[in-house]
Amino acid sequence: MSPNAEGRMDSAARGDEIRIGLGLSSMGFVLAGLGGCVAILARDLDEPTSRLALLSSGFAAGLLFVALVGPRLLRSWPMTTVLSLGAVICAVGTVLLAVAPVYTVAIAGGLCIGLGGALLVLVTPLMLDGPTAAARLSRVNAVASATGILAPLAIGALDSLGPTGRLAMLAATPPLLVLAVMTRRAKPVARAPVRIDSAPAVVVGRSRTRRRVGRQVATAVGLGWLRIVLSVAVEFCFVVWAVARLVAAGLPTATAALVGSAFPIGMAVGRVIGPIHWRGWSPVVPSGAFAVVGTLLVSLFDVPGVVAIGLVVAGIGVAPLYPVTLAALVATPGLSPARLAAIGAMASGVAILVAPAALALLARAVDLRTAYLITLPLLAALFALSRRPSNSSVESLGRDDVHIRRDSPCAVDGLAPHVD
Repeated sequence: MSPNAEGRMDSAARGDEIRIGLGLSSMGFVLAGLGGCVAILARDLDEPTSRLALLSSGFAAGLLFVALVGPRLLRSWPMTTVLSLGAVICAVGTVLLAVAPVYTVAIAGGLCIGLGGALLVLVTPLMLDGPTAAARLSRVNAVASATGILAPLAIGALDSLGPTGRLAMLAATPPLLVLAVMTRRAKPVARAPVRIDSAPAVVVGRSRTRRRVGRQVATAVGLGWLRIVLSVAVEFCFVVWAVARLVAAGLPTATAALVGSAFPIGMAVGRVIGPIHWRGWSPVVPSGAFAVVGTLLVSLFDVPGVVAIGLVVAGIGVAPLYPVTLAALVATPGLSPARLAAIGAMASGVAILVAPAALALLARAVDLRTAYLITLPLLAALFALSRRPSNSSVESLGRDDVHIRRDSPCAVDGLAPHVD
């Protein structure tokens, strides 16, 4: 390859990372503000806080829908078109959520945010694939987490001044529209076709092993899917209910929205630090240990300052879980990255649909501080499925049966399948 061609590819890769970073930063702002919006919507619309759990359910429904139709979209449309469409739909949802006069409009806004955000989530691992996928995903998610710090601060500050703090969510709309325009005007980049139903990464050497390979690939994908469900479930329990937990600890709504920035701050720090490696364990385990400590601080103490510290600690631990588990899933040999990205989006949708609602249901039976302990069994299950980095691989297939193409996106920052 000529130096000029390499330069163009590097430039295209940087452009993709910038566009994805802009989209995820806007999404990070919106999602970090979701918890504040739940508390403020309950007040503005005179609705029980638990009923606003449907706001995250609308977001989850969008993820699930895109997980089902996403591969077909990628077969018909370029990834940049999907990215642009997602930005526009997400911008519309943000406006609806910010100005919603009634409950149904707020839920519709959550659904649009889910649809648009899911399209962004779908193309992100595909546009940032390659040997450094986990590092690039962590980088753009770190920027998104840093931007997310601003959302609770803006919501709380605006709410304390008089107007409803939900209007601060409008700040995410211009960047999303800029992304849509910038993506549409970008010069087309030569890419390999997005394979949907084929399995380009795995080459089977003997026909008698194909059935065994299929079973092991299915097992690896299933475990990868479950790990994403668990990591996203823990994250969104904090995203949706952190501000409500601070209100329950005695803070006024506007102040709680401000202090709710504690969790995004922890997330930003955790994603800047990146995955924590300790001995031979998966990075999920030491990171999850921080999340356990944070959960205990949030649940066992009813002092706002201690709860805020717990949110910071939990954020540091939770931050690497999704990028690491997603990169490992997309790196699984045997299915195309596009299909695996859709499976990852579906896992996120299931987690967001179930976990915050389950926490709200549990809070009705006990109280919110006790209900937060629901994250502990989720983390324990994640630990059990992530004891070693090789758990995400199909390493037992054997050198004579399978080899991985060198140009496949399977070598992901130490999480690659150990197959030659």
